[in-house]
Amino acid sequence: MTPPEFLYLLGLSVKKRYSLKHRKRLPYKVLSVGNLTFGGTGKTPATIALAREARNRGLKPCVLTRGYKGKAKGPCLVSRGEGPLLNEYQAGDEAVLMAEKLQGVPIIKGRNRYEAGIFAIQNLFSQICDRNSEFVFILDDGYQHWGLVRDKDVLLIDSTNPFGNGRLPPLGHLREPANSMKRADIIVITKNNQKSPANSIVREIREYNKQSPIYFAGHKPSQFVTVKGDTFPLDWANDKKFFAFCGIGNPQSFRGTLISAGLGLTGFKPFRDHHRYGNADIRTITGSARMGDADWIVTTEKDIMRLKGLELPENLVALAIEFEADEEFYDEAFNF
Repeated sequence: MTPPEFLYLLGLSVKKRYSLKHRKRLPYKVLSVGNLTFGGTGKTPATIALAREARNRGLKPCVLTRGYKGKAKGPCLVSRGEGPLLNEYQAGDEAVLMAEKLQGVPIIKGRNRYEAGIFAIQNLFSQICDRNSEFVFILDDGYQHWGLVRDKDVLLIDSTNPFGNGRLPPLGHLREPANSMKRADIIVITKNNQKSPANSIVREIREYNKQSPIYFAGHKPSQFVTVKGDTFPLDWANDKKFFAFCGIGNPQSFRGTLISAGLGLTGFKPFRDHHRYGNADIRTITGSARMGDADWIVTTEKDIMRLKGLELPENLVALAIEFEADEEFYDEAFNF
């Protein structure tokens, strides 16, 4: 371990020790979704899928999210389950995307997820707490949020880049050492659309976690969505040429998804994760698309959240992605 990595780990250990010493428990079940690496494992689609499945099973889910990059302070209501009440600048792209896709599921933004949970109980009690349904908090991006007690920790591992380069920041993408896998209750190898066991990844997981169940999940393209909310089926893209761009944690994974979906790409431009777009970026993107004679420009749903309010071309669409897992995964996740 290099000195910069050691300093990162030292700071992380101090934070973890403090958080565990002061951790608190909410009066309802908490299901956490998270990862070991910075970005790219598909947490947002997984959180959306778990919230939907909770509703399908007669539960009353409420999502607690940090709202990364969102500027609104303190616990705040992103959605009552009827669409976003805050914009992307206030709540962050992931929180607004969840608010748009999750009907009937409240979403609370708060850096301190215990305070966010108490805020939900105090402000949404009549909506989320009734005698006919079991209530559950779904903790988005919660694997390193040690200050809140969880009943289940779901750890997502990206099959296309499971452990980065195996290094901690600033030299790598691991949020914490690989042996932290041992505390996961459920492990999901994501972006495994062929549903074939990734044996080398499983072997490495089992070096640190020998007992928790391991599942495989795909991230399947479902449709194209415009900024205005119009939708097109996947076969709409047949015989069209696309220029693609994104600002997410694993841009090459998105590029691979586009190619596997059969899109003809004339070019691809990655930006930094959670990049804050401006009109100059849009002009660069449209210019590149025009130079490649692309018919359409395609990006991710998260990126679309950060593009609202800009001068956008009419030929811009987002590719919607759905998290797909077997029933056994959901049975285990909600077996409290």
